[in-house]
Formats: sequence, C-alpha cells, structure tokens
Amino acid sequence: MFKGFYNLTSAMLTHQYNLNVIGNNMVNVSTAGYKQDRYVATTFDDVMYSRVDVNHSAGTEIGRQSYIRAASEIYTDYSQGTPEPTDLPLDFAIVGDGFFAVQDEEGNVAYTRMGNFSLDEEGYLCLPGFGQVLDPQGQPVYLGTDKIRSDKQGVIYFDQPPEQGGAITIGQLGIYSFEDNEALERNDRGLFTGEGAQQSANYEIWNKYLERSNSDMVKQMTEMITYQRALQSAAQVTKMYDQLMTKATGDVGRFA
Repeated sequence: MFKGFYNLTSAMLTHQYNLNVIGNNMVNVSTAGYKQDRYVATTFDDVMYSRVDVNHSAGTEIGRQSYIRAASEIYTDYSQGTPEPTDLPLDFAIVGDGFFAVQDEEGNVAYTRMGNFSLDEEGYLCLPGFGQVLDPQGQPVYLGTDKIRSDKQGVIYFDQPPEQGGAITIGQLGIYSFEDNEALERNDRGLFTGEGAQQSANYEIWNKYLERSNSDMVKQMTEMITYQRALQSAAQVTKMYDQLMTKATGDVGRFA
C-alpha cells in the first residue's frame, strides 16, 4: 500500500543530488580548467518474490520489482575547455590530454588543468593556494622571473638580449596523463589525485592562455530549473499521497 512513498522519496533524493552537483558546476563556471561533474543514479538490486515449492529446495521466481533509485556515482566530464587569451606570461593552458602536477608543502602531489600560475617567494612556479608546479622529473620548476615564454611542449625560456646570448632554457612544465581518468578522485581542494601518472604525449601548451571551464552556464541553469520543478512536484505528490493514506486508514478503521 505504501510503496508509493519509496518512489516519491527516491525521486526527491535523486533530484536533490542532481541540484547539488549542478550547483557546484555553476559555482566553478569561471574557474580555469574546471571539469564539470554529472550525477548518475541506478536502481537497487531487483526485489525478487519467490514461491517456495515444498518438494524442491529452489524457489520459483514469480516477479521482480524495484522501488527506489540509489546514488551510483558522480562522473567527471574531462572534455576540452576553450582556451582563452589572457596576455599574462605565467598563464598556461593544456590543449589535449594531460594535467599539471602540483606539490603542496607536505609533499602530496595532485593534478589539475588550472594554469593560472605565479611565482612564490623563492621564485618557484606555483599555483597560488595549492603548491609548487612540477617538471617532467617531478621536481619544482624554478624560474626566478616572470619574463619568460613557453613553446608548445612546455619548455620555458628566458629571453636575454642578443649580446648576452639570447634565449636560454630555464625549465619545463610536466604534463601527466593516466590510463583511465575515471580512476581519479577530486579532493576537497578541487584537484585530482590518483596513481599511475605518466608523461603525456598528446598535448600542446599555450602560453598566455587559460583553459576555460567546460561547464556551460546556460545548460546548467536549464537543468537546475528542470530538477527544481521535478523536486517540487515530487514533494507535492508526497503530501497528497500522505493525506490519501491517512484518510484511507482512518475510514477503514471506522468501518472495521
């Protein structure tokens, strides 16, 4: 009699989870290199009703029903964001496959597509608030100056006057990739963590550019309105269902 409550509660929980994910995508629509998330739900294992045969140990299946949906997983969309020019020498965008590697003060390494770098007090290239950027050997990139330029492979040059020898190489950005990006986990600071990082081969580095978030504000707002209305509808139907069940049980009780 009351299985409708399972369906309605499931609907409200699913729509609320979707709204939480969409809200996070909207908050980060201006975050460089941000990769949007998508919530996916699935049903619980089917509920099987069986009729027991007294002459056999095995039951006979007579039907399957599923009353509720459950959180399955939040998938991250790693598709390319649009490179946007900034004209800042310490801004970098990855076009293709891979992540920048950033090491915090405790030595923990995380990966990101954010390329809005700066120099720390010691002259190392860093992602402000996160840590130092690593080179292909896993070592911090020391520049000492922001008078630099980069080629498509992330090799960083300091341009000296011709009489002093011209451009010299002072560092290189490490670009790391993984066999399966879905194995990565987003930490509480918005960066990705995972095992099996290796040097990427399919990428270009665009200096004085930043990769925009791949989250579309218009699409996210449209989905938000859709799920908000669906949540409100489920809540209203739940209230009606509750009133109907209360009246039904009350009337049945009086007649009994």
